[in-house]
Amino acid sequence: MPLFGNSFSPKKTPPRKWASLSNLHLLDRSTREVELGLEYGTPTMNLAGQSLKFENGNWVSESGGFLGDRRELQRLRKRNQQLEEENNLLRLKVDILLDMLSETTAESHLMEKELEELKQHSRRKK
Repeated sequence: MPLFGNSFSPKKTPPRKWASLSNLHLLDRSTREVELGLEYGTPTMNLAGQSLKFENGNWVSESGGFLGDRRELQRLRKRNQQLEEENNLLRLKVDILLDMLSETTAESHLMEKELEELKQHSRRKK
């Protein structure tokens, strides 16, 4: 008898005869949908008293209209377009300013280098 050996050895369980005891897999599709409630329909939700349903990847009002006023939607789209154009213009201006800054910095470094060379040249002459 081993002093530090494994004294516990569980019995092996017998293999199962069937993977599932349920007979639902034997039913046809329509019966399964009725039995299990797999027919959900379109997703719907209610926001601010407006009932919406999900169709073709978009939320649409069940009454057929869009949320809010169409003129308001057009105004918001126009404002969004204006803001995008303004944003693009501002990005362009920032790029131009950065280019100008880098050019000025490079010129400043060149002038400093030339000044140092002139100082060294004048010291040599003395």
